[in-house]
Amino acid sequence: MNHPRVTLDQWNALVAVVEAGSQARAAERLHRSQSSVTYAVQQIQSLLGVQVFELDGRKARLTPTGEQLYQRARYLVAEAQALESASGCLSLGWEAELRLAVEVIYPNQRLFDCLERFGQSASHTRVEVVEAVLGHRTTLLDEGKTDLAIYGSVPQGYEGEHLMRVRFLLVAHPDHALHRLGRAVTLRDLRQHRHLVVRETSPERTTATSLQAPQRWTVGHLSTSIEAARRGHGFAWLPEERIGDELRSGQLKPLPMRHGGERFADLYLIFGDRSAAGPAALRLAEILRADALGAVAGAAPAAAVPPPLRPKRSRR
Repeated sequence: MNHPRVTLDQWNALVAVVEAGSQARAAERLHRSQSSVTYAVQQIQSLLGVQVFELDGRKARLTPTGEQLYQRARYLVAEAQALESASGCLSLGWEAELRLAVEVIYPNQRLFDCLERFGQSASHTRVEVVEAVLGHRTTLLDEGKTDLAIYGSVPQGYEGEHLMRVRFLLVAHPDHALHRLGRAVTLRDLRQHRHLVVRETSPERTTATSLQAPQRWTVGHLSTSIEAARRGHGFAWLPEERIGDELRSGQLKPLPMRHGGERFADLYLIFGDRSAAGPAALRLAEILRADALGAVAGAAPAAAVPPPLRPKRSRR
């Protein structure tokens, strides 16, 4: 096995010279003498038989070869720094990987924001997100395949806490036949049209649908249901935060139900094993809690569901 001829210290010196703009400023940045920085760059050129810098008037600039070496050296130095950081955190018990099971009705933007904040304090920890429908099923928890879960209920034998409440609206495309009735929509009306349903993740699929409509499309993901409703293929119960853009743009519109035009579902934060939870799991749980509390404290009043249309009275 051939060993590298150029040391990490020498690559670091090259990166510092390029980014600082001169060997003198690079020496200050590295807290070294200028002569040692100059020697490190000369060693790279000598060992590899390449020219890294060339004079342009009184200023040195990277050659095409030097530019390629700099780009790869920058990556190498960054990886070395990340490795040291990860080693330090892992030695303190931080997990190398974290698994999070999430009910699909949990708002995507909140999830992304929380994971971004988590990454700022635990960039060395990989995160695997598993999306689930009707995630109160305990399969992933029982098999030890998740460290944290955001589910619609807390299974027996697990610790959990209320995280947030999700509002659902019954919606369809504005041109859907149900919107053209010109009156309040009833359950009987709904049964005459196609119901869009998201399939339960659990293989048992023991949860009955909320409406026994003869016409039904069952899809595998929430985004598919949203797309089908947006294209006018049916009506669906959808979480308000997941269809905010479609509601604002008018691609989806709440149905003017005579009764029950909205529903609510609670989500809970659950530990796979609270007693064995490591620093990374505890940190992510803390971020998820803070985000949920902030959402409740700063939430604007929920958009009202359009009132039912009243039938016109005939004049006598």
